[in-house]
Amino acid sequence: MNNKATYLKVKDHSVSGEEFQLLYNEELDMLETFPQPKAENLSEYYMSENYISHTDTKRNLLERVYHVVRNISLKRKLKLINSFNSDDKTLLDIGCGTGDFLDVAQKDNWKITGIEPNENARHIANSKTKHSVFEIEHLEKLEANSFDVITLWHVLEHLPNIETHIKRFKHLLKPKGTLVIAVPNYKSYDALYYENFWAAYDVPRHLWHFSKTSIEKIFKKEGIELKKTIPMIFDSYYVSLLSEKYKSGFMNPFKAFWTGMLSNQKAKRSKEYSSHIYILKQQYS
Repeated sequence: MNNKATYLKVKDHSVSGEEFQLLYNEELDMLETFPQPKAENLSEYYMSENYISHTDTKRNLLERVYHVVRNISLKRKLKLINSFNSDDKTLLDIGCGTGDFLDVAQKDNWKITGIEPNENARHIANSKTKHSVFEIEHLEKLEANSFDVITLWHVLEHLPNIETHIKRFKHLLKPKGTLVIAVPNYKSYDALYYENFWAAYDVPRHLWHFSKTSIEKIFKKEGIELKKTIPMIFDSYYVSLLSEKYKSGFMNPFKAFWTGMLSNQKAKRSKEYSSHIYILKQQYS
């Protein structure tokens, strides 16, 4: 174990019940899950029917809320990528889950490619996208400078060897292309309120826990510049609903709504929302 200070101890509430530490990286202003599962064991922590991004089920309140929020978010995501100057409308969505974002983009005449490691989610995604979704190894086969837009919607925090992946994104992005990263923010009010019950820590599936500073520094190292930060308003409500379940053993929608609303209100001043979308582009001297 290295000499990084322990920021918090957090339990895996959804699969294993194991406890992990969040270590503070002062240089990057980010948290690191410790210990991190070995690469060959990581998939075991995703083996749950409750891992919602890998299914299309609507069995309970949480899943129904997720789908309502997702449908609203899809329209906003499409509007966002349509705002970029895209020569050929080529899109790579990494960690695409069940393919809903790729589906709406394809219907809007984007030329889509998806990457999804989970076999079940990939099968569902391919049924929606005319078999445009591949295993993660397919990244190595894609041509350099071939995508106008690369998106990772709550995916970067799952990736081991993060510097290697960022180099790959830069390799695949066109010189004037846009990289879109959405991740939770451990400095938000709902994160501070729920502490070790905050659902967006999601250890050990989330290997890294970012601040705005850490995103800017990590990508700057690879010659990619942060251009804009956009709040994800709905995330505080959904995360608070799941956090209430972890904290008290049942979902309290009224308390979760209040906490989510309070988090967004406080973020109007602090600019620390539950999750952010980061718009990044390659630097030029």
